[in-house]
Amino acid sequence: MSPFQQKVIDLIRLIPQGKVASYGQIALYAGLPRAAREVGGILKQTKEDLPWWRVVNNEGRISIEGNWEADKGLQKKLLIAENVEVREDFAFDIEKYRWIMPESEVRKLQLPSEYIDRIIEKHIGMSSKIKVQKAKPSSKLKVNNLKLFD
Repeated sequence: MSPFQQKVIDLIRLIPQGKVASYGQIALYAGLPRAAREVGGILKQTKEDLPWWRVVNNEGRISIEGNWEADKGLQKKLLIAENVEVREDFAFDIEKYRWIMPESEVRKLQLPSEYIDRIIEKHIGMSSKIKVQKAKPSSKLKVNNLKLFD
């Protein structure tokens, strides 16, 4: 197993119940921000016991093609069982359920600073429900008064 594959598997295990992450988000957290398709391939091929149903399309819809073990219907049922509201067309509000990795976990990934900046821009700053503000001169980033990144 490659280091990237192992990181993807480890990250998917971190997604809490009732939360989702996009394929691209997992790829970014794993250090290869343009590898969303590879994340899907890993999920399709792995024999690991993972909460695979928590990884979804970034548009907020279930997009797996399915195989003999899993399909859109099963993924929908599993998400609904975790209180994720999925519509009949397999779509949902991804920002309502998106998992945002805590600062302490992001730091453990030892990502280059430009990847950390990208995580902030794409997954923290994009939500209109979350107010992002810079702290005083220390240049620490705060979201809803919670310190995120030093």
